[in-house]
Amino acid sequence: MSAPSIGAVTLAPHRVGAMVLRYLYLLRSSWTRLLELIYWPAVQLLVWGFLQFYIAQNSGFFARASGVFIAAVLMWDVLFRGQLGFSVSFLEEMWSRNLSNLMISPLRPIEFVCALMIMSVIRLAIGMVPVTFLAIAFFGFNVYGLGLALASWAVGIVVAGVLLRNGMGAESLAWTLMFVLMPLTCVYYPVSVLPDWLQAIAWALPPTYVFEGMRALIMEHVIRVDLMIEAFLLNAFYFAAGVVAFLQLLKSARRVGSLLQTGE
Repeated sequence: MSAPSIGAVTLAPHRVGAMVLRYLYLLRSSWTRLLELIYWPAVQLLVWGFLQFYIAQNSGFFARASGVFIAAVLMWDVLFRGQLGFSVSFLEEMWSRNLSNLMISPLRPIEFVCALMIMSVIRLAIGMVPVTFLAIAFFGFNVYGLGLALASWAVGIVVAGVLLRNGMGAESLAWTLMFVLMPLTCVYYPVSVLPDWLQAIAWALPPTYVFEGMRALIMEHVIRVDLMIEAFLLNAFYFAAGVVAFLQLLKSARRVGSLLQTGE
């Protein structure tokens, strides 16, 4: 992988495609990997969906807000699985001790990031598309009627950079970092329930705008285009910041020699 430079911003589609093909072969070679992508989202959907059914039968408010829990669960899983799909593909290289081989190949950092992003979308589609059909079949809820804007790739890129710099000791970040943000993104409740000083932090996170827009659409039947635009702009900012952070952490990892110490 060549050092970051002006040439690092150019892309070679055949190298990106080769990396994506590698990750697809990994998925195809293990049915347990495919099952894991679908299992947890499906379990969460069914548990929260039937809980909402029960509450809706005993509460006029939740009967009026039918679909909020299901939408929140599905959209949170899209956010979390998007980040996890990126991070797990990167971890595959560390677990197999293949990262150093990639570093000395012609693969550019931006091409590596693009391949991980494509695999994130593929893993997300494999895991979430069947679950969205379950939501329609069991609960009559169509998530495709909602707009999604995600910051998951930005988080995944930063996690990958931290793993490069600090090795497998930072692996837990890949599984836990999104849950640190979960209370602030207001998945299951409006921003107004947070203390004033926390609301300012919550509005600095793109998913907050998406979940607020989701509640406005389901409960008030209002499409908040302004929230989606703000979420998109914040996503673009955080994604660019994540790429810069990844390149800087990669440079630091090269300098201290931690690339040669990756693996299980």
